[in-house]
Formats: sequence, C-alpha cells, structure tokens
Amino acid sequence: MAEPMSGLRRHRVHRALSRPNLLMGADRELVLITGLASVILIFVVLTVYSAIFGVAVWIVIVGALRMMAKSDPMMRQVYLRHISYKPTYRPTTSPWRKF
Repeated sequence: MAEPMSGLRRHRVHRALSRPNLLMGADRELVLITGLASVILIFVVLTVYSAIFGVAVWIVIVGALRMMAKSDPMMRQVYLRHISYKPTYRPTTSPWRKF
C-alpha cells in the first residue's frame, strides 16, 4: 500500500469506464439485433401468430443472452477473437512444429 507521504500518485478509475456495455443485462449489440429481427418478423408477416411468435422468440433469446452475459459479459468478443485465432493456435500438436 502507498503511504500518505510516499509520493505515489493515485488515480480514480470510474465505474462507468470499466463496466461492460450491457442492455437489459445482455450484450447490447446482440439484444438490438434480436429485437430488430423480431420486429421485422412481426411486421413482414402481419398476423397475430407472427406477433406472438416474434415476441416469444425475442423473450427466449434475450433470456439466453442474459445467462451468457451473467457468466461472462465479454463472451461475444472473446468468441470472435477465438475464431479469428483458430488457424494460428491449433488444438493438437503438429508433426511440422518447430522446436
């Protein structure tokens, strides 16, 4: 710990700068894309059944996204980075690996 007279600088890190960007407890972009897809489904078909189905799909997917964000708020970004690094880091050893 820094002593009061040690000369070390102290800086505040505000909570808004370090919190993940969530909407309704889930990843913001995924919730907005899901809502857009549900609204498109409802207004393109324009029946009562499509409205019920669109709302039900939206509720189920937002629930799944909330569970995903509860385990790791940055899971979407981590998964996308994992997919982009997949050719570089193979899950098994290769006979042509360098020692």
